[in-house]
Amino acid sequence: MSDIQEQLLACLQTLSIEEQRSLLDFARYLAERDGAVSLPDATQLAPVAAERKPEPPPEPRDIERPESEKVVAAIKRLSQTYFMLDKTRMLGHTSGLMTQHIMTGRDAREVIDELEAVFRREYDELRTRHEE
Repeated sequence: MSDIQEQLLACLQTLSIEEQRSLLDFARYLAERDGAVSLPDATQLAPVAAERKPEPPPEPRDIERPESEKVVAAIKRLSQTYFMLDKTRMLGHTSGLMTQHIMTGRDAREVIDELEAVFRREYDELRTRHEE
């Protein structure tokens, strides 16, 4: 499975059945807009989706933290590690930490430690939402 497929699947698993149907309708529209592909109607697939419980989010990738990592590189590493997360949900927090580092000279190691906690907390919340 490609990285894009993994990300789509991770996002799909966080959606309600109604939201999954909407996403499927849009995907069908994109696939059929040139008339090259004909897919089944979402209502034909809905019972199958309703019967299956979405799979839990994938585990984070194990990417080692370099000894002398820069804050921007850490954000990139954490984005790859936690590929299944919606980064826009964390944008305010991550940009705030980056600003503290650049504008006030907050220590990079300390900022990176906090960034790791932000990403981990967001991942834990994603897993909790899935379990509900």
